[in-house]
Amino acid sequence: MDSQHYFSAAPSGPDKRRPLRVPIAGQERDLVTSGGIFSPDGIDKGTAILLSEVPPVSGSTLLDIGSGWGPLALTMAVQAPHARVIAIDVNERSLELTRENARRLELGNVAAMLPDDVNPEIAFDTIWSNPPIRIGKEALHELLLRWLPRLAPGGSAWLVVQKNLGADSLQRWLAAQLPPDYDVDRSTTSKSFRILRVERTAPENARKA
Repeated sequence: MDSQHYFSAAPSGPDKRRPLRVPIAGQERDLVTSGGIFSPDGIDKGTAILLSEVPPVSGSTLLDIGSGWGPLALTMAVQAPHARVIAIDVNERSLELTRENARRLELGNVAAMLPDDVNPEIAFDTIWSNPPIRIGKEALHELLLRWLPRLAPGGSAWLVVQKNLGADSLQRWLAAQLPPDYDVDRSTTSKSFRILRVERTAPENARKA
């Protein structure tokens, strides 16, 4: 699929809903999907690896960057039913599908919205993302520097990036660009993917408390 197709606000192809049966949080779920979004036929390999490698989500305010039809946001919401999960995407169809799939799973803690609609005062305890590398380096850097600095103290972000699409250079770039209270490292490598972990250090008095 042409990357510009699912990175556009309004995909040009028809919105033909069809069933999608996939595992979410260890259980097969009946959801819906459509064309004109990222990975419409299931959970893509990178997202599957991220879900298999990250620890259970923690915190009360969680963020999924680039929701697609919702695999990361739905998993977060199932794992942390009392947390608020915000799923962002520029693709309106993706947001509609994420909302519909959250309703199907009776997950009232998922809010799918455009990036500009997120309250700028909110800080996030956990961020998960299979970031859209193919939007280009400049746009990707702008995206990550918009959201990663919004980690709450003690919070963490987990990103899955293919090695041959610049995972190692992205790790070095993030380490150089983020503030001193952020640690960036490679959590693990699985197949052709790196899992990058970004953690914001909690204040010393918070760690002692």
